[in-house]
Amino acid sequence: MSDYAFKQYLTFGLGREVFALDIGKVREVLEFTDVSSLPLTPDYMTGVINIRGHAIPVVDMRSKLGMEMAGRTVDTCIIILDVLFESDVLTVGVVVDSVREVIDLSEEAIEPPPNLGNSVDASYIAGLGHQGDEFLILLNMDSVFADEEDPLRRAMGAKAA
Repeated sequence: MSDYAFKQYLTFGLGREVFALDIGKVREVLEFTDVSSLPLTPDYMTGVINIRGHAIPVVDMRSKLGMEMAGRTVDTCIIILDVLFESDVLTVGVVVDSVREVIDLSEEAIEPPPNLGNSVDASYIAGLGHQGDEFLILLNMDSVFADEEDPLRRAMGAKAA
Protein backbone atom coordinates (compact mmCIF):
# COMPACT_ATOMS: atom_id res chain seq x y z
CA MET A 1 0.00 0.00 0.00
CA SER A 2 1.32 3.42 -0.95
CA ASP A 3 1.96 6.14 1.58
CA TYR A 4 -0.32 9.00 0.50
CA ALA A 5 -0.91 12.27 2.28
CA PHE A 6 -4.45 12.89 3.48
CA LYS A 7 -6.29 16.18 3.56
CA GLN A 8 -9.50 16.97 5.40
CA TYR A 9 -12.60 18.33 3.69
CA LEU A 10 -16.01 19.47 4.90
CA THR A 11 -18.72 17.99 2.68
CA PHE A 12 -22.03 19.69 2.03
CA GLY A 13 -25.03 19.19 -0.18
CA LEU A 14 -26.68 21.40 -2.75
CA GLY A 15 -29.60 19.45 -4.17
CA ARG A 16 -28.38 15.99 -5.16
CA GLU A 17 -24.79 17.17 -5.62
CA VAL A 18 -22.14 16.76 -2.95
CA PHE A 19 -19.42 19.37 -2.66
CA ALA A 20 -16.36 19.53 -0.45
CA LEU A 21 -14.08 22.31 0.67
CA ASP A 22 -10.77 22.43 2.49
CA ILE A 23 -11.50 22.27 6.23
CA GLY A 24 -8.75 24.83 6.77
CA LYS A 25 -11.06 27.49 5.29
CA VAL A 26 -13.91 26.76 7.73
CA ARG A 27 -14.36 28.83 10.88
CA GLU A 28 -17.68 27.40 11.99
CA VAL A 29 -21.01 25.99 10.85
CA LEU A 30 -24.21 27.71 11.96
CA GLU A 31 -27.88 26.82 11.79
CA PHE A 32 -29.62 29.03 9.26
CA THR A 33 -30.60 32.33 10.84
CA ASP A 34 -32.29 35.47 9.65
CA VAL A 35 -30.13 37.43 7.26
CA SER A 36 -30.40 41.21 6.94
CA SER A 37 -30.79 41.96 3.25
CA LEU A 38 -28.86 44.74 1.57
CA PRO A 39 -30.02 46.80 -1.40
CA LEU A 40 -28.04 47.03 -4.61
CA THR A 41 -26.09 43.80 -4.14
CA PRO A 42 -25.76 40.91 -6.60
CA ASP A 43 -28.57 38.30 -6.63
CA TYR A 44 -26.41 35.66 -4.94
CA MET A 45 -25.71 38.04 -2.00
CA THR A 46 -28.26 37.09 0.64
CA GLY A 47 -27.22 39.90 2.99
CA VAL A 48 -25.30 40.03 6.26
CA ILE A 49 -25.45 38.38 9.66
CA ASN A 50 -24.04 39.57 12.95
CA ILE A 51 -21.50 37.22 14.49
CA ARG A 52 -20.12 38.43 17.79
CA GLY A 53 -20.47 42.07 16.74
CA HIS A 54 -19.07 41.66 13.22
CA ALA A 55 -21.04 41.98 9.99
CA ILE A 56 -20.44 38.88 7.88
CA PRO A 57 -21.64 38.90 4.25
CA VAL A 58 -23.70 35.84 3.34
CA VAL A 59 -23.82 34.30 -0.14
CA ASP A 60 -26.29 31.69 -1.36
CA MET A 61 -24.13 28.95 -2.90
CA ARG A 62 -26.94 27.69 -5.14
CA SER A 63 -27.27 31.12 -6.71
CA LYS A 64 -23.50 31.69 -6.84
CA LEU A 65 -22.97 28.40 -8.70
CA GLY A 66 -25.88 29.00 -11.09
CA MET A 67 -28.08 26.27 -9.61
CA GLU A 68 -31.86 26.32 -9.29
CA MET A 69 -33.02 27.94 -6.07
CA ALA A 70 -34.69 25.86 -3.36
CA GLY A 71 -36.54 26.63 -0.17
CA ARG A 72 -34.92 26.55 3.26
CA THR A 73 -35.25 23.38 5.34
CA VAL A 74 -34.25 22.33 8.85
CA ASP A 75 -30.93 21.15 7.32
CA THR A 76 -30.07 24.51 5.72
CA CYS A 77 -26.82 25.84 7.23
CA ILE A 78 -24.43 28.75 6.93
CA ILE A 79 -20.76 27.80 6.69
CA ILE A 80 -18.48 30.61 7.87
CA LEU A 81 -15.27 30.69 5.80
CA ASP A 82 -12.08 32.66 5.51
CA VAL A 83 -11.53 33.53 1.85
CA LEU A 84 -8.28 34.93 0.46
CA PHE A 85 -8.44 38.10 -1.68
CA GLU A 86 -4.99 38.96 -2.97
CA SER A 87 -3.13 39.46 0.34
CA ASP A 88 -6.21 39.96 2.52
CA VAL A 89 -8.57 37.47 4.16
CA LEU A 90 -12.30 38.16 4.34
CA THR A 91 -14.79 36.18 6.38
CA VAL A 92 -17.84 35.09 4.38
CA GLY A 93 -20.90 32.98 5.13
CA VAL A 94 -22.23 30.58 2.52
CA VAL A 95 -25.73 29.12 2.62
CA VAL A 96 -25.87 25.41 1.77
CA ASP A 97 -28.71 22.87 1.80
CA SER A 98 -26.99 20.64 4.34
CA VAL A 99 -23.64 19.96 5.94
CA ARG A 100 -22.68 16.31 5.83
CA GLU A 101 -19.37 15.43 7.47
CA VAL A 102 -15.64 16.01 7.65
CA ILE A 103 -13.76 13.44 5.59
CA ASP A 104 -10.15 12.53 4.89
CA LEU A 105 -9.20 12.17 1.23
CA SER A 106 -5.91 10.81 0.05
CA GLU A 107 -4.12 12.26 -2.95
CA GLU A 108 -4.97 9.10 -4.89
CA ALA A 109 -8.70 9.66 -4.26
CA ILE A 110 -8.62 13.05 -6.01
CA GLU A 111 -8.69 13.56 -9.77
CA PRO A 112 -7.76 16.85 -11.43
CA PRO A 113 -10.65 19.09 -12.52
CA PRO A 114 -12.31 17.94 -15.73
CA ASN A 115 -11.51 19.75 -18.95
CA LEU A 116 -14.74 21.54 -19.80
CA GLY A 117 -13.39 23.51 -22.75
CA ASN A 118 -12.72 27.21 -23.14
CA SER A 119 -16.37 28.26 -22.92
CA VAL A 120 -16.77 27.09 -19.31
CA ASP A 121 -14.86 28.58 -16.39
CA ALA A 122 -14.04 25.67 -14.09
CA SER A 123 -11.30 27.48 -12.15
CA TYR A 124 -13.38 27.13 -8.98
CA ILE A 125 -13.15 23.32 -9.16
CA ALA A 126 -10.08 22.08 -7.28
CA GLY A 127 -10.71 18.48 -8.31
CA LEU A 128 -13.07 15.55 -8.11
CA GLY A 129 -12.88 13.35 -5.06
CA HIS A 130 -14.01 9.75 -4.77
CA GLN A 131 -15.70 8.48 -1.65
CA GLY A 132 -17.00 5.00 -2.29
CA ASP A 133 -19.17 5.22 -5.41
CA GLU A 134 -19.82 8.92 -4.92
CA PHE A 135 -18.11 11.83 -6.67
CA LEU A 136 -17.38 14.92 -4.59
CA ILE A 137 -16.84 18.24 -6.32
CA LEU A 138 -13.90 19.84 -4.50
CA LEU A 139 -14.29 23.61 -4.52
CA ASN A 140 -11.50 26.17 -4.41
CA MET A 141 -13.35 28.76 -2.36
CA ASP A 142 -10.76 31.48 -3.06
CA SER A 143 -11.51 31.06 -6.79
CA VAL A 144 -15.29 30.92 -6.23
CA PHE A 145 -15.10 34.41 -4.72
CA ALA A 146 -12.15 35.80 -6.71
CA ASP A 147 -14.28 38.44 -8.49
CA GLU A 148 -16.43 39.30 -5.49
CA GLU A 149 -14.15 41.37 -3.29
CA ASP A 150 -15.93 44.71 -3.88
CA PRO A 151 -19.51 43.47 -3.21
CA LEU A 152 -18.35 41.54 -0.13
CA ARG A 153 -16.42 44.48 1.30
CA ARG A 154 -19.38 46.80 0.64
CA ALA A 155 -21.69 44.36 2.41
CA MET A 156 -19.40 44.25 5.43
CA GLY A 157 -19.04 48.02 5.57
CA ALA A 158 -22.75 48.73 5.11
CA LYS A 159 -23.82 46.81 8.20
CA ALA A 160 -20.79 47.59 10.36
CA ALA A 161 -21.12 51.36 9.94
